[in-house]
Amino acid sequence: MRNYLIAFLLLTTWTITNGQNNLINKYNKADSLYLSENYLDALPLYAELEKEIDKEDTLYADVLWYYGTTLWQLELTYRNSMDWKNSLKYALECEKVLEKAEGHLSDKYLSRKYWLYKNVTLAYFGLDQIDKARSYQDKLYQAYKDKKLPDGLDQHYNFEKLVWDNKNVWGYEWFEELPEDRFSKSFSKIVYYVYSTNPDGSDKDQLYRLHVLMFHNIEPSVKIDYVLTKRLETATDEVSGTFYAYTYESPVNFQKLRADIREVLKGNYQPDTKSKIKKKK
Repeated sequence: MRNYLIAFLLLTTWTITNGQNNLINKYNKADSLYLSENYLDALPLYAELEKEIDKEDTLYADVLWYYGTTLWQLELTYRNSMDWKNSLKYALECEKVLEKAEGHLSDKYLSRKYWLYKNVTLAYFGLDQIDKARSYQDKLYQAYKDKKLPDGLDQHYNFEKLVWDNKNVWGYEWFEELPEDRFSKSFSKIVYYVYSTNPDGSDKDQLYRLHVLMFHNIEPSVKIDYVLTKRLETATDEVSGTFYAYTYESPVNFQKLRADIREVLKGNYQPDTKSKIKKKK
């Protein structure tokens, strides 16, 4: 009986040790793939390790870090190439990993989730599924109100990118809301930046901007909160033109705005009024 018990304990110890060695070997292999930027092959290994490693093991936090960062790098790659389907896929998976990382990784690392909310929004707009983006936009607004957004995302976020006639078009929304006193200030709720492109497709020169500008309304019966305005900067002036055919109530209807922006990009409409402001020297 004693010999049987010793044999059982030795077998159990060997099994545990062998299992740990397998995990370490898998971790080292994933780490090697990650360091060589072979993220697609590293990803399934980190996914397996996350399930296999005890959550109390110190290695678990390391696996979560690399698992999330691998997904982050993949999402970035596909976002840069405007492959919105894969960008969305990896952003949503990364979001799940960050949820698992609560209590295991630093708040700074976990704050990546806010950038993911922006990236998910961007992907849904790219896929013309903007209704699905709404919940992620709401999360960004809530984080803005709670003062939790990281630097670079704490005032505005990029919700759309498209290429139009060899031009890059970037859409940004500001979190700021309409003031009670409409004449206390002037601000743009949304801005589309239009750039010419380099041969590699990157931004070259800013050609003009399309602002969803707060409308200084003095007539309560007129339901206008914003009006679309085109702005062009030269070396000495800023030329501004207003499209009174394109007006919006708050909250801005993104379906309508996107359709209007595309009409302007087509050149179908010109501003109703124009003004020129001399730049300060």
